[in-house]
Amino acid sequence: MVTRWIPDDAVKLLAEAGDVVVSPADRPLAPDELHEFVSGASAVVGMLHDRLDGALADAAGPGLKVVANVAVGYDNVDVPALAARGIVVTNTPGVLTDATADLAFGLLLAVTRRLGEGERLLRSRTPWSFHLGFLLGSGLQGKTLGIVGYGQIGRAVAKRAEAFGMEIVHSGRSGRGSVSFEELLARSDVVSLHCPLTPETRHLIDAAALRAMKPSAYLVNTTRGPVVDEAALADALEAGEIAGAALDVFEKEPEVEPRLLGRDDVVLSPHLGSATIETRTGMAVLAARNVVEVLGGRAPLTEVKP
Repeated sequence: MVTRWIPDDAVKLLAEAGDVVVSPADRPLAPDELHEFVSGASAVVGMLHDRLDGALADAAGPGLKVVANVAVGYDNVDVPALAARGIVVTNTPGVLTDATADLAFGLLLAVTRRLGEGERLLRSRTPWSFHLGFLLGSGLQGKTLGIVGYGQIGRAVAKRAEAFGMEIVHSGRSGRGSVSFEELLARSDVVSLHCPLTPETRHLIDAAALRAMKPSAYLVNTTRGPVVDEAALADALEAGEIAGAALDVFEKEPEVEPRLLGRDDVVLSPHLGSATIETRTGMAVLAARNVVEVLGGRAPLTEVKP
């Protein structure tokens, strides 16, 4: 049972293991709809907007063997509850690293060079002319990028930033450039978030963290929306505590804090981090391969342990 559309390549793989049913609704299913949909499933292929937990497993019934989350993060999955029922949980790490890092750096450039603001000016047909003070942004060479969450995606962003002449600091536990979270906030000209969403990282970027940043600094979030307190971010921007923000994910997705929508110092994109044809296909195919392996009595390729 597949909770929303996935590419045909993944459906064909799943068909090798059994009958495949894809939800016909082009939207997230409400919890009662989701539970009704998965009834009798041997495998559930779910999306990041689905709550994949014990209640879902109970609704599916005793035949459920595997839950494959088509995402690298699994904050929407109650892994212990599923594991306690003998259900294997998988995710899709690796395949979206470069696409997400590309998008993060694209947002970084867009907010520091005021690209969205410039495009809106042109589309509004506002008269303009070139002069040396027109829409000045911030250069990157010699600036410091602080990476919160130094996993595969964080390191890929660092690699791109180094090519632009940026200095890298990160909040990883060890290695060159490792600093405390407090030092990272104080030193960075751009703070880019790549940590998973956990109880500890929910609202990691709150009012205090924003006040600890430079007034000239920018915030980029391509991980999970609730890592940032959006109301506090709007307050900080209104008070001039930071220079701007670029967000691909949102605290109450798909809703966005209304005060952010009208600001020229904010760049917004609708969760496009992994949104390339190649990457989204790769994610779905990996999820399907995990299902095929588990239903065939073999170990999955990318299991999430409780």
